[in-house]
Amino acid sequence: MQKLLFFQSLWAMERRHTDGHERSLAENIAMIAEAGFDGVSAHYTKRADVRTLDEALRGTGLGIEGVCFPRTVEDLRLPLELAAEYPVRHINLQPDIRLRRVEDCLPLLDGWMALAEQAGIPVFIETHRDRMTTDLFFTLDLLDRRPDLPLLADLSHFLVGREFAFPVEEENHALIRRILENAKAFHGRVASREQVQIEISFPHHRPWLDLFLNWWDDGFRHWRANAAEDAELVFTCELGPKPYAITGRDGNDTTDRWAEALMLRQEVRALWK
Repeated sequence: MQKLLFFQSLWAMERRHTDGHERSLAENIAMIAEAGFDGVSAHYTKRADVRTLDEALRGTGLGIEGVCFPRTVEDLRLPLELAAEYPVRHINLQPDIRLRRVEDCLPLLDGWMALAEQAGIPVFIETHRDRMTTDLFFTLDLLDRRPDLPLLADLSHFLVGREFAFPVEEENHALIRRILENAKAFHGRVASREQVQIEISFPHHRPWLDLFLNWWDDGFRHWRANAAEDAELVFTCELGPKPYAITGRDGNDTTDRWAEALMLRQEVRALWK
């Protein structure tokens, strides 16, 4: 039976509150495990940090999404070595390079995919601002040249980047659906056309939440139609701290992001069912 697994971003667990208190890694892992998540999303760029993460996760049964930010083909080697030593569900690759020509991107993408195949570790290219995939149209051009490129879909970046008018026109829905056809995993964040992350618990933001639920529904259906019967899909709740999170006059979040992560999981779980 196909399954949807819910991961929680460790970056999103940062409080960045004006009281100066931050939970320890162990406290965050305990919260995530006790809440019934299936895994965490964490940086896989420094051996010492990954070793510390491995120690904190022992006995929890939590899986890992390893995140990296390569600028060259060779930059992916260390995350893959770490992923072989400390296994991950997949590597989330944010291509930290901003090239203006599709042709210049192809050798990087081909090199990363070749290394991933050699290592036997899934590597997905995240759709993300200030990266190779910052622009929706440019990313679609990449897919025209590499139709099988596996993506990790964070649609919030495309919505705020293109500032789709609401209600979203069918032409733009079709562009997002093309992205979703290549989505092998998802990052969960809800944007508006002006902000990359809005408070999903505010009633007046419900139309934006519904928009993303509809997009994720399309993505899930396409994935389920093409994945193996026993495949597992990862959806990572990634409600980031400020400046992603909107803050009030006091400099703190306007909502409880942890509570909203649980709310988001509930909404997406119902959608999957």
